[in-house]
Amino acid sequence: MAAEPQPSSLSYRTTGSTCLHPLSELLGIPLDQVNFVACQLVALFAAFWFRIYLRPGKTSSDVRHAVATIFGIYFVIFCFGWYSVHLFVLVLLCYAIMVTASVSNIHRYSFFVAMGYLTICHISRIYIFHYGILTTDFSGPLMIVTQKITTLAFQVHDGLGRRAEDLSAEQHQLAIKQIFHCFRIVGGGGDGFRSALHLLCTLYYYYIVICSKIIIQLTIMQNGWSHLGVMGDTVIHKLCITLVSLLLFLTLTKTFPVTCLVDDWFVHKASFPARLCYLYVVMQASKPKYYFAWTLADAVNNAAGFGFSGVDKNGNFCWDLLSNLNIWKIEVSERMMLLSSIVRRAKGLLVCYERVPWYPTVLTFILSALWHGVYPGYYFTFLTGILVTLAARAVRNNYRHYFLSSRPLKTVYDAGTWAVTQLAVSYTVAPFVMLAVEPTISLYRSMYFYLHIISLLIILFLPMKPQADTQRQPQTLNSLNKRKTD
Repeated sequence: MAAEPQPSSLSYRTTGSTCLHPLSELLGIPLDQVNFVACQLVALFAAFWFRIYLRPGKTSSDVRHAVATIFGIYFVIFCFGWYSVHLFVLVLLCYAIMVTASVSNIHRYSFFVAMGYLTICHISRIYIFHYGILTTDFSGPLMIVTQKITTLAFQVHDGLGRRAEDLSAEQHQLAIKQIFHCFRIVGGGGDGFRSALHLLCTLYYYYIVICSKIIIQLTIMQNGWSHLGVMGDTVIHKLCITLVSLLLFLTLTKTFPVTCLVDDWFVHKASFPARLCYLYVVMQASKPKYYFAWTLADAVNNAAGFGFSGVDKNGNFCWDLLSNLNIWKIEVSERMMLLSSIVRRAKGLLVCYERVPWYPTVLTFILSALWHGVYPGYYFTFLTGILVTLAARAVRNNYRHYFLSSRPLKTVYDAGTWAVTQLAVSYTVAPFVMLAVEPTISLYRSMYFYLHIISLLIILFLPMKPQADTQRQPQTLNSLNKRKTD
């Protein structure tokens, strides 16, 4: 009887609000996750209110900034309590850099301060204070603020410290030519109630646009569609995906937990083909919770009128500006889109990929591991991902053209690469979910490190094309104009 209160005590290990603790106990779900979902649901209704009653033209942009920021601050404090202080400290530190540092160094200082502060918080939370994974993880929002504030610094540097002809088309569009006051920086860094709690990086340019003017012009409306109807259909569609993901999480994920991969049966008794299949099933079962959080957050953004990316060639409205993953493409792709989405979900990290002239893939993977935290599993995943990505690229460059001569051959190639990709992604991403060293080594030993060995052999013996990834020249407006004249 004395041991029964232990789960309850663990549930209370949070600095956020405990008012939903009875619901947490009733559902058997950790309190921090209940708080997260509750805030997202409130944010969904608030987003509709925000778009309808605080739309541009009816309300000033300052009011919209203020409301979004207040909602974001409240939700962060509700979920993380005094841990939210870290978010405000980081934003104020980087804002101080932006208003005091020279334009030529503003992006460097902001990057190192933000990444340094984030890394210190990662280390202190896990290894110094031994909070582990049982307490509220405030590092998630801190990661988002880090990438947003870093991206903002690079955009300010592009707008104030570089010539227009030296920028790429996207950099030129997103360049910021003035430093706004801290109020807007806080709003853009936390992105108000729409992005405070999920893993989406919204570029500051688009945040300012949505708060300043109507993105969808009535003149592009076709077929009698209404603004609300089209947006409503998109939100409903994404909420249905969210509901399905939640049901899969409550059933499939509970049935095949990641701890199965260190069971005695899996490690010592199962055959190698059985381990491959079981690993694939367990990794598939671990996806719904991520699909749930990302898709729900995307729906909240769309409900607020944020995320419109234009009209496609068929006249359909596209609400995927903030969509960092496409579930269908991830599941059916014959390339490593899941691993790529893990890296590139942090759109701020694309600043690294776009600007580093040498080894952009390798350096972006390493930066992504540092950004995610200091759990060893992250580094196993991204270091393995470097090998697998380079090996897959070598195979594709050397053999794909042999299968393009006929449709049946192309179908065989696509089917084969899809199967191999699914196994490779499961093998590579497993440490990302397992986090610790011991279970990761146990898993890879039971799999005989087969993918590491195969990838190394491919890299060593297949011809590579280093010029495509080791050193490159960025496409600037100047280079594009020169190409047109040539």
